[in-house]
Amino acid sequence: MVYECNGKYCLKKKRSISIFDRKKSINFKNINDFEKLEGIKSVTPVYTVSATVKYDLNNTDVRITGGNENYMSINNYEIGSGRSINPVDIDYRNKVAVIGLTVAEDLFREDSPVSKDIYINGEKYTVVGVLKDKGSSITGDSNEIVIVPVTTLMRQNSTNAISSITVQANSAEESAAAKKSVENYLLDYFEDEDSYGVFSQDEMLDTLNEVTGMLTAMLGGIAGISLLVGGIGIMNIMLVTVTERTREIGIRKAIGAGRSNILIQFLIESSVMSGVGGIIGAALGIAASYVISNMMKISYRVNLPVIIGAFIFSLAVGVFFGLYPANKASKLKPVDALRYE
Repeated sequence: MVYECNGKYCLKKKRSISIFDRKKSINFKNINDFEKLEGIKSVTPVYTVSATVKYDLNNTDVRITGGNENYMSINNYEIGSGRSINPVDIDYRNKVAVIGLTVAEDLFREDSPVSKDIYINGEKYTVVGVLKDKGSSITGDSNEIVIVPVTTLMRQNSTNAISSITVQANSAEESAAAKKSVENYLLDYFEDEDSYGVFSQDEMLDTLNEVTGMLTAMLGGIAGISLLVGGIGIMNIMLVTVTERTREIGIRKAIGAGRSNILIQFLIESSVMSGVGGIIGAALGIAASYVISNMMKISYRVNLPVIIGAFIFSLAVGVFFGLYPANKASKLKPVDALRYE
């Protein structure tokens, strides 16, 4: 289990905790204190800024994160090529950097970034490693990051205060003990419960699920209204079709077509109409997802079972709303239908 406190507040994540207070800041002395707490496996200070990174004629605006040798393991980053930040880099404030895959592609194109020099807000850093692809999340592209020694970044920005500290628990089983020890330490350090807060990832996940549930319900309501309007449209079209083809229905019945034959004919027509609409809707949805994912630089995946389910549901809507017109057509008497003008 991890806890994270940012600013005056602590956000508990699955494997980390970060701390910061406006009145009393966290410094490197606290890192050793956290390492001694019960249930704690590893600790990393974190200092983050936004900066322009340049290489040759290429540049990109990216998040620069300062951390120690534990930062990548705590945050589940893996090295794809080169090496990670090590304790020597921290102690000697070496100007080295590990860059994400997106940053590497933006700056170096097809070239290997390792051992190349980049400029972060005018300061020269040597790229010592490139991260493996981590994908994207709702917060953005996880590969759009540059990791440097926290001591180097703090010196460059003329500060002694650490933005936050991230702590990793030994295991999920020891997370409760780790949380308690962190809370006790924070209380002793800040001497005021209002100066910090600790929230579990479960609480954050519950909040996210509530928001997602509300959005799902809202979108479901909109989809339901759309289906109702679309279904009524199909029913009206089929009623008009039945009216226009009354003589055809009479002729079919006169030559031996039964009620079930007429019923099935019009149900098939309404199902085909709604099924074509479902196919067009799925195609537009996939195209919109592709465009939006490229614009926002997030990954998306086409879920074939969901598309098939949506198509089957659209067919069901056609059958349901086509049932009344089809039933009306099947009940027409041949004599009345033949006389219809």
